[in-house]
Amino acid sequence: MKADDASLQRLMALAQQGDAVAYRTVLVACQRWLLRYFSGRIVPAQVDDLVQETLASLHSKRASYDPSRPFLPWLAAIARYRWVDQLRRTYRQQEDELHEDVVGADEEESIAARISLDRLLGFLPERQAHVIRLVKIDGHSITEAALRSGQSEPLVKVNIHRGLKKLAALIESE
Repeated sequence: MKADDASLQRLMALAQQGDAVAYRTVLVACQRWLLRYFSGRIVPAQVDDLVQETLASLHSKRASYDPSRPFLPWLAAIARYRWVDQLRRTYRQQEDELHEDVVGADEEESIAARISLDRLLGFLPERQAHVIRLVKIDGHSITEAALRSGQSEPLVKVNIHRGLKKLAALIESE
């Protein structure tokens, strides 16, 4: 079954009325959709757990779904909240691990800055993050970055521009 919004909307309405087959179909379609949604957002080892957690949230919130509204935006909102929760847990865990180690004040600030930078770059598509690292952090020229990344020079410039613009928006939203 293709997970299009109209089909999922209809199936979820049936599931809310007690149709177990429709509900099972919705869950399978949602699982596939969530795997694609999370695969580019978090490390692969955490994807399956996050999908299951999101499906559990969907299950507990299924009564709140309004069948007259589109289904996929409702699912995407739940997925986004679970994703943000996962990111918070991950960063808290990394923070705790850092505090357990004894490091000097300068090293600690450097590590925190690097983690923050890596975290921010993690929100970007890999091609954008890669050329930003090469040019803005490692100090390579546009030409060198193009050679190292396999992108054309104009594409490197566009990816840097778009990536920095997205980073600025992320920082402002924080």
